[in-house]
Amino acid sequence: MIELIAEKSTGRILGAGAAGKEGVSKRIYIIATAITAGMSIGELTSLDLSYAPPFAPVWDPVLVAANDFKKKME
Repeated sequence: MIELIAEKSTGRILGAGAAGKEGVSKRIYIIATAITAGMSIGELTSLDLSYAPPFAPVWDPVLVAANDFKKKME
């Protein structure tokens, strides 16, 4: 589970929370990097994240959360 927090007027990512088992730390690293870079939710949805069938789903949970958040902002 991933929860994103962003500034409503700009979409700039301000924070996140994540819970789960494997891969949670990787997802937090992605979001921490996005925060450090000053990225918006829209920019986060455009990231090209690694995909390896045995290790990661086609749609990374970070991208799913960002796309869901983006839809709510529209």
